[in-house]
Order: sequence, then structure tokens, then C-alpha cells
Amino acid sequence: MAKQSITGIDSGSGDASRLAARGISVGYGARTVIDDLDVAIPSGVITTIIGPNGCGKSTLLRALSRLLKPAKGTVVLDGDDIARLRTRDVAKKLGLLPQAPVAPEGLTVADLVARGRHPHQNWLRQWSSDDAAVVERALALTGVSDLADRAVDTLSGGQRQRVWISMTLAQGTDLLLLDEPTTYLDLAHAVDVLDLVNDLHESGCTVVMVLHDLNLAARYSDNLIVMRDGSVVAQGHPSEVITAELLREAFGLHARVIDDPVGDRPLIVPIGRTHVQLDQVATQL
Repeated sequence: MAKQSITGIDSGSGDASRLAARGISVGYGARTVIDDLDVAIPSGVITTIIGPNGCGKSTLLRALSRLLKPAKGTVVLDGDDIARLRTRDVAKKLGLLPQAPVAPEGLTVADLVARGRHPHQNWLRQWSSDDAAVVERALALTGVSDLADRAVDTLSGGQRQRVWISMTLAQGTDLLLLDEPTTYLDLAHAVDVLDLVNDLHESGCTVVMVLHDLNLAARYSDNLIVMRDGSVVAQGHPSEVITAELLREAFGLHARVIDDPVGDRPLIVPIGRTHVQLDQVATQL
């Protein structure tokens, strides 16, 4: 039976992939960052893209959202080549939160979230009570209703991230792409934002995000995509993907992987160079 999303959109069975990259090559100018990459985003789960700096995580997310056009290959959204869709139609299906977005000075929370309804407006269809209801629901779902009259630039980092996520929800999509949503946040605010992401997932959203913190990625994700040098080197559930060998090969990190004491997920304990050297000496004795 189809699952009904928080936005009222039929999100399907949760088994198929609504979003996929097929043989895409993407870069900036003459520099190729991703070359001939294939990846499918499973529906109905939280997928997190991880990898070392410069491996192409954000580039992949931008290509999936149509912010970057592949030099070759295709991004497929709901069975269609995303490059052939109108921008307005893409925005009705997919919401993107870029890195560190900035709101115009003095813009209120309610006005920013209302901008999420822009894809649904045209000269025949102006603002309506239905739009207002969607905005109110997006504010409520993200826990920022009491901030509606506040200026966005007066909020804390965690509050701002909630507001921006609220705006993407107001687009009426249940497919969210979040590029480093915990950037510049302390640990408490980062956990708060990821708890919100998990709540949205449980309400019917498919989420794709980029994170740097591997333990938070393992804790909050159902599916990990591990990248290195513009390629996908592993994909799957955190308990299957996160191993000491993968951490060495993909990140150059020596670490031990143990069971997370608060869940059935892996927990990464970095060893560091000093302890690696001591282990090597002990092995030689």
C-alpha cells in the first residue's frame, strides 16, 4: 500500500528509487570532479553521502538537484530526465537546502517559509488559503511556529537551519536534499537538527544529505554512500559499510569500530598516529 507523506503527496511504496544518477560526469570548468558515476537513492529512507574533503559529495548533491548540469550522463527524477523538466516542476518534487544559505536582512521567518510556495504561484494562481495552510504546517512540523514574526538574521544557528528546512517543506515535496545541514553548529544544535530530519523521515520524507561527522551519519542514516576521488566506493546500511578497512582506504583514518552503546549502529573511535605507531612497535616485539 502506498505511503502518504506529510505533504499529502503519494510517496510510493518506499522500495523504488525516485532519484538516480546514470553515468554522470560533473565538474567545474575544465576540472572534472565526478566521472562516469552511477548511484540510486532508495526511497523512504535517510541517505547520507560521506567521504573526505574534495571527494565530490556536494558536487553529487548539486547534480542530483539540477544545480549542476552533468557534462555527460543523466539524472533521473521519477522516471524523467531531470534536465528536461521545467525548473518549477523540479521544485514541486524536490527541495534543496544548500550550504550556509543567507536570508535577506530583516526578512521574517514566516515570509521566508512562504517563499517555498513560489513554484506553485503564477499569474493564474495567486496566494491562497491553501498556501497559508501549507506554510503553517511546515512551521509546525519544524517547531518554529513561535518564531514566525522574528527576523531570520536574529536567530541562532540551529533555529535558522530549522527555518530553512521549513521553507523546503513548504514547497510541497517529500524529497529533501540537505547539503551539510549541521555546518557551523555546535554538537547540541547539530543533534537537534538531525533529530528534526529523523522526525521528517518518519513522517514520510525521503532525505539525502551530506555530512562530515561519520558517527552522526551512522547514527541517523539508513543508507550511506561513501565517496572517494569522485567515485562511490561503498553503499549500504551503516552496520554493513562502516569498517576499519573502509575508513583506512576511503579516509586514510586509523580507527576502531565498536557497537554504539545507544543503538544498533557502528561507532568510530579514531586511533591517531601516536597509537598507530605504538601498535606497530608492539607488533614487531
